[in-house]
Amino acid sequence: MTAASWSRVAGANGRVGLGFIGCGLIGLRHIEDFRRLADARIAAVCDVYAPRVEQARAMCNGDPRGYADFRRLLEDREVDAVVISTPDHWHALQTIMACAAGKDVYVEKPMTLFVREGRWMTNAARRHRRIVCVGTQGRSGSHIPEAKALIQSGAVGRIHSVRFSAYRNIMPGFGRPADTAPPPGLDYDLWLGPAPLRPYNPNRCLYHFRWFWDYSGGQMTNLGAHDIDLAHYLLGLRAPRSAFSAGGRFALEDNGETPDTQDAIWEYEGLIMEGSFREAGGARRAATGTASSLAGVQFVGTQGQLIVSRGAFEFVPDLRIVPESAIPPWSNPAGHPQAAKSEPRPYGEPRSGKGLSPEPIDQHARHFLDCVKDRRRPVSDVEDGHEVSVACHLANISMKLGRRLAWDPEKEEVIGDREANAMLERPYRKPWDAVLRSLLA
Repeated sequence: MTAASWSRVAGANGRVGLGFIGCGLIGLRHIEDFRRLADARIAAVCDVYAPRVEQARAMCNGDPRGYADFRRLLEDREVDAVVISTPDHWHALQTIMACAAGKDVYVEKPMTLFVREGRWMTNAARRHRRIVCVGTQGRSGSHIPEAKALIQSGAVGRIHSVRFSAYRNIMPGFGRPADTAPPPGLDYDLWLGPAPLRPYNPNRCLYHFRWFWDYSGGQMTNLGAHDIDLAHYLLGLRAPRSAFSAGGRFALEDNGETPDTQDAIWEYEGLIMEGSFREAGGARRAATGTASSLAGVQFVGTQGQLIVSRGAFEFVPDLRIVPESAIPPWSNPAGHPQAAKSEPRPYGEPRSGKGLSPEPIDQHARHFLDCVKDRRRPVSDVEDGHEVSVACHLANISMKLGRRLAWDPEKEEVIGDREANAMLERPYRKPWDAVLRSLLA
């Protein structure tokens, strides 16, 4: 950075001017967390829904400037970095535009709506030398270093399987409201942005956008991104070698489109990852098959199982047994394997730990601000977010096509599948397609 640009970022008191694009559920939480940081200054807030702008400004005693159009916020010279908490279909273009405007970026997960966006975002961050941090806050949990050290020490053994699940029962769903006019104060055309033009429907917009393919990838990208990200970080994984998924919207009685029932399997070098989602069956509240009551990502190793959530971890060691003792001895025919007499004993000592909070969003905010000030790569860099998103999107494409997809991480394409590769990118609606082209040129 030049001396002039650094002085603008640091300010006389070392305070970073922040602009918040999107003031919904998570956006307001981010404002609350950054407000507590002495070296952060809330300079501006933005939302296409006017009541949310006023709500965000009121949280900050009316100090920040309010914008309805994020482009005006990006022109604000008092804004050094932006926090993007808009619907998923806006994440990529707003990040790229912010980088081009000289702003650092904290962008919520899932980072992208489709695969190609992740490479565009990464290239923009590198080209403009911007810090881009993804909102997979689990990486900033204070307990994560201990969990990672446990894996690296070999206490869990060779990890060959990863499992995660998200089960709940929200029957009958969110209903089937009729299309209607947008509520007063909502710029619906700007809310849609690069997404296809559709009639306004209450379930397509504020919050419920997550259940429509135009704007999101369902629970696979909403919750799966968090769990896959923990596995990538703790095990040092990159994009998967293959993905297969099956599911659909089988049970909920509403107008949503994304799956309410979905299972996926990803193949990485030397391990398998499994993910399971249920929106109409909430019995599976913890990692199945373990002695732990902690719900989280389950790392299955040759010496036990480590369960890690965004707020805690627990290691449950397996018992070391004589392998022959696991063979049924029912009739003991001649030549049947005989087990040597040996008492089972655990491979190690149980371990557990808790972070400072169950959701380390505030710690991630602190981390982002530190990265902005000292220009270091974030723990959840844009490249990391891209590879996690690739795993999510491949699973959804596999489910739609009904077949396993093999991934080439160098070419970033599905091997030998023209139909699947056509789904790695979607067109942007005018005029945003021209905006994108100008930024990628």
